[in-house]
Amino acid sequence: MNSPVKIAFEQQVLQIPISKLLPTRALPKGVQESVKYRGIAASVAEVGLIEPISVARQRGGTFLILDGHVRLDALIALGATVAACVVASDDESFTYNKRVNRLATIQEHYMIVRALERGVSEEKLARALNVDVKVIRQRRHLLSGISQDVAELLKDKPVGHNAFQKLRKMKPIRQLEVAELMVSANNYTSSYAKALLATSKPADLHKPDDLKKSTGLSSEQMARLERGMASLNADYKELEVSYGDDMLVLVVASGFLERLMSKPEIERFLETRHPEFSENFRAIVQATSLDHASTV
Repeated sequence: MNSPVKIAFEQQVLQIPISKLLPTRALPKGVQESVKYRGIAASVAEVGLIEPISVARQRGGTFLILDGHVRLDALIALGATVAACVVASDDESFTYNKRVNRLATIQEHYMIVRALERGVSEEKLARALNVDVKVIRQRRHLLSGISQDVAELLKDKPVGHNAFQKLRKMKPIRQLEVAELMVSANNYTSSYAKALLATSKPADLHKPDDLKKSTGLSSEQMARLERGMASLNADYKELEVSYGDDMLVLVVASGFLERLMSKPEIERFLETRHPEFSENFRAIVQATSLDHASTV
């Protein structure tokens, strides 16, 4: 019989005096000058503490901080004497923000649009996010000229703002092709988007003449580059199709070889009669083990 799931936090957010909060680590030197810290401090000053500090109860009425040292430092700098906290039933801090998925670019756009629709001014948003008002306006119009299918495909991906500028120069069909290539390659940089833009056919672009001027390539060089990229993409998709099956076969074979090499008699026989097999078998087992360990 399955045991009931236990709630990890007390259900009430507590206002705890800062004097009773015990840090578990010191902030790195110079963190107050970082962009991330300034953004958090600006948000706390403008709209208050959005995410409560995670703490665990200690003897004597004190609380151990599990997550939220930067937020606490920002509160102290603002002269606060209490902090909103959620009390955890376990004092293990490993599972906190180390496993949080950060806000994707498109999700940030939706958040900004929703806030503006609800009457929050651009100036207040800029102060809360510690950015210039121009940045808020740019992010507000992030998806202007972007296909709806592309927006859906990239909604939870870490695509840079500059990459969207490159996508905007393409027609919807090409935008979708490029977005699919970015997802397949797990590469969302503006450099990659720029390379895919450069290899786009003139018919797939809104202003093909502007692209020729920006790249400085002749029509013959562009055609050669397009053919090379098309061939590379075809090869990549072919490998992508077979990758899963190949990895499954490799893992099964590696498991068999590992069991085989664990038997002393077989290991001695291979080392004596076929040392080259023994060396290759060990290399396969080790490579697969390292690859598995890197994904855990």
